[in-house]
Amino acid sequence: MSLLTDFSLDSLGGVALILLASFAPAPLLGRWIHYLYEHKAPDALERKLAPVLGWHRPQPWRLYCRELMLVNVLGALVLFAMLITQRYLALNPNHIGNMTWDLAFNTAISFVSNTNWQAYNGEDSLSYLSQMLGLGVQNFLSAASGMAVAVAFYRGLTRHDGQMGNVLRDLYRGVVYLLLPLSALMAIVLLATGVVQNFHPTLMATTLEGAQQAIPGGPAASQIAIKQLGTNGGGFFGVNSAYPFENPTLLSNLFESIAILLLPAGFVFAFGRYARDARQSLSLFIVMLVVLLAGLGALLYSEHQSVSALAGLDVSHNAHWEGKESRFGIDLSATWAALTSAASNGSVNAMHDSLSALGGLIPLVNILLGEVIFGGVGTGMYGMLLFVLLTVFLAGLMVGRTPAYLGKTIEVREVQWTLVALLTMPFGVLVLAAITALITDPHTLVTNTGAHGLTEWLYAYASATGNNGSAFAGFAANTPSQNILLGIAMLLGRYIPIIAVLAIAGSLATKAPRAGAEMDLPTHSPLFVVLLLVALVLLGALSFLPVLALGPVADALS
Repeated sequence: MSLLTDFSLDSLGGVALILLASFAPAPLLGRWIHYLYEHKAPDALERKLAPVLGWHRPQPWRLYCRELMLVNVLGALVLFAMLITQRYLALNPNHIGNMTWDLAFNTAISFVSNTNWQAYNGEDSLSYLSQMLGLGVQNFLSAASGMAVAVAFYRGLTRHDGQMGNVLRDLYRGVVYLLLPLSALMAIVLLATGVVQNFHPTLMATTLEGAQQAIPGGPAASQIAIKQLGTNGGGFFGVNSAYPFENPTLLSNLFESIAILLLPAGFVFAFGRYARDARQSLSLFIVMLVVLLAGLGALLYSEHQSVSALAGLDVSHNAHWEGKESRFGIDLSATWAALTSAASNGSVNAMHDSLSALGGLIPLVNILLGEVIFGGVGTGMYGMLLFVLLTVFLAGLMVGRTPAYLGKTIEVREVQWTLVALLTMPFGVLVLAAITALITDPHTLVTNTGAHGLTEWLYAYASATGNNGSAFAGFAANTPSQNILLGIAMLLGRYIPIIAVLAIAGSLATKAPRAGAEMDLPTHSPLFVVLLLVALVLLGALSFLPVLALGPVADALS
């Protein structure tokens, strides 16, 4: 521990270590992902279940999509039923009551869609059974669903037999051979660093001042592991990874930060294995890394600027310390904010609402870009590939050549579905947020007025539609209208892109590489990297620049 501390684990040295440890295993992890989905021999359970569930039969995209949706719908119904009846179920030593139907609806949609938006405190609102069997199971299944869609998209881009694979087999392998082993290892590491794992009821302690303080416990370590690795982000406790029982030390913060990017980065390199061209992965990795580092640099710079209100006071540090976790410092708190919003994770170790105005702009922009800067496990890659298809199409128009990607022609059908997916984010954020303003009094929803209040509002709907789950605070989310509208935003943001991606994959999977493909625009060249960066930034700017100008930008200027 002393060596790590000497390395400045709580400062920029820790930031560098997090990035290095997150990305170094990615090529090897990508090789394993490709192997387990495509080449690993069936285990004994697979061989027994395959004839019963039809795992041995490949599926066209419509059947693949239908069965995936069925699994998700059943998961949502089971979780909803558990939440509204938890007071009658086992493992409830704190005798927590049932959730209201609207909050249960919101929570069920949230965890099935890998959003993990929480309009409640976990220690006050959920029994241990609901945490483990309810939310925990969906943490695995929602992550596995995103991975399955990404793998199906890879197959559609690189095959020409019209088959997507088998969704139940893909879900099984993603959970059993990727998420479970890594989560078990991560849980052991977290236990060693001091994260709690017990079934004790809340303890009451007497403080030095003589007051009574409630000290919650619970099986946290096992849930924190999958929340980070599966880019879920839902905290076992209300204040998430700012809570000492959930993230007690610099070492636990290091491992939890690394886990955010580990699998998303692995899926980038897995794509190169499917395409049989590592350069395809490398070009996408460079684009993601450039955007990530640009945002992280801007966030660190902004949070280290002097606070004008503290000017002239006798203080040792006058940077933006408000809302930061003092155990980790500005650098690691800001780094977590950048990583969690880039990777669709949504967990926090500091208060985003207390970031500087321009600092708060960075995680918001990360989400509004569709969280394709590594993104969620699987979801980030298929989101980025949608931008790739759009960039290829625009480049083809500019040079007067039929657009193609990996030798396959990009035609009207693929472009239409791509636009449907990419327009989901603006619709969920701008339209649903506007509907909220029409049906409720805005002053009852946000605790701040003016530009900062608008930022809180905008962040909530961006987080829901982007399936991120983090919040700016100051937004009254737990009302019937907001639980329903935010639930709708989560549904749209998750499942419209999934349907669009599978439809594109199904269309491309029937196409053979066209003649003259060697003359197509190289999608691994520096020129294409620049074009993709421009397309990524322009789409986000054109969609959200006006509302960003009225929100965080105006907040900074004021």
